[in-house]
Amino acid sequence: MSPHGSSETVAQVIRSRRAIRHFRPDPVPAPLLRELIDLALEAPSSYNLQARSIVAVTGAAGLRALTEATGGQPHPQEAPVVLVFVAEAAAWREGRDDIWRAACERGAWTEAFAAGTPGSVKEFYEARSERGLERECPIKDAMLAAAFLMVAAEAAGLGSSPMGGWDEAAVKRAIGIADRPDLHIALLVPLGYPGEVRLHPGRRPPHLTTHHDTYLSGAPAPGFPRRPHLTDC
Repeated sequence: MSPHGSSETVAQVIRSRRAIRHFRPDPVPAPLLRELIDLALEAPSSYNLQARSIVAVTGAAGLRALTEATGGQPHPQEAPVVLVFVAEAAAWREGRDDIWRAACERGAWTEAFAAGTPGSVKEFYEARSERGLERECPIKDAMLAAAFLMVAAEAAGLGSSPMGGWDEAAVKRAIGIADRPDLHIALLVPLGYPGEVRLHPGRRPPHLTTHHDTYLSGAPAPGFPRRPHLTDC
């Protein structure tokens, strides 16, 4: 899938990825789009409940609606595809026997573990529902899927951009779930061939953001010695 050749490493792909805001009008080939979505859905999820879905918006009306929902930002109106990552807060209440059955058939789970999982899921999510946190894990699951998608897109020579600036009610209307209070929008990701080159803006030195055992601002973790940076000059 990678246009960069087999020598391209995961580390290189991650470091070269940038948030793209302008796209060429070239469509994303359907087989490639399907593969990218499949890779995104390989992301881990709580209890393997897979309480997240992806809506691929490619039609003109849908893209216009998402452009309006994002306040007219350029990337959703220029990208040929906008992926909407949906968190399914009520998934734990549904029968998901197909998940446990598939895990057993693959030899990934024992029959005993699969049999006990529905009860564990119920106990786990009931406690969070009582605290108003029912959607917490599905949102995280959807965000993990989006991260996988963006890395896979970069490896395929496509650009993407994680968007947080949108009106949730308007996005839900655009994808036909306005009447579903159990569904939540985790992220929008415009996708397409980059129409611009964006330089790496830099990241803070590891000694400011990496800690060991406890959070100590400014204290380096083992293996991350303090490095000089601009404020030291």
